[in-house]
Amino acid sequence: MIIVKFIYAINLILNMPPVIQLKNVEKRFGKRKVLDGVDLQIDEGEIFGIIGMSGSGKSTILNTLIGFYESEQGEILFYSYKDKKYKSAVKNVIELRKTFGFAAQDPSFYPKLTVEENLMHFGSLYKIPKKIIKENAKHLLELTELYDCRKQLAQSLSGGMERRLSIACSLIHNPMVLILDEPIADLDPIRRKEMWNLIRELHHKGKTIIIASHFLEELEPICTKIAVLHDHKICSVGTMPQLKKYYNKSSLEEIFELIEKNKSKKEVN
Repeated sequence: MIIVKFIYAINLILNMPPVIQLKNVEKRFGKRKVLDGVDLQIDEGEIFGIIGMSGSGKSTILNTLIGFYESEQGEILFYSYKDKKYKSAVKNVIELRKTFGFAAQDPSFYPKLTVEENLMHFGSLYKIPKKIIKENAKHLLELTELYDCRKQLAQSLSGGMERRLSIACSLIHNPMVLILDEPIADLDPIRRKEMWNLIRELHHKGKTIIIASHFLEELEPICTKIAVLHDHKICSVGTMPQLKKYYNKSSLEEIFELIEKNKSKKEVN
């Protein structure tokens, strides 16, 4: 594994702790092992990509991070900005979900509510004062370019607008970290470009962003660091220049081809 020790040291100097740490995390569904001894650290201020083939465990990692799944083994710690210390994700789910926002691959809003009503509803789940919810909603509607259709039923939105609404709902409580599962899946090239621009803007405004995606070429220019998930394990972590140097390849696609080729050789042998 590529270990980026100097980044961690810089974060300590700047008093910017890792936002989340996974230590030897294992997750099973029945007898099927989906995560196998996963170790991962995500630093504050990253756009952190998690890449892997379909079925490699990307979505499982995200759902475990946010507390939707509980691992059978290992430990997940998140940094509590309130108490300035690390806490167990399993034992502090309420605070965890206030710290993190999660936009799933499938739409996570109510189709029979308007865009604005969805934001108000999700804000109420966090027991935020109504005035603050309204202020946050207005800001998010403008940021995601949904303000003009705020009175429109969510079920009438286009695919790209649905994605933006899901992200807006996940940000209504102003979390420190935003987690996105396949944010550009099923979008055409123009809508994908718009989504990446939104993600860059959110990062510019101070959000730490974690993305799981199989769009390798489009992740390369946006991610500050990438974890490669293969056979339910993290096989490498680093910046794009570090990964390219480590594997002696010029792109994520070539890196994946090499990993798959090496796996086939091991299976044959």
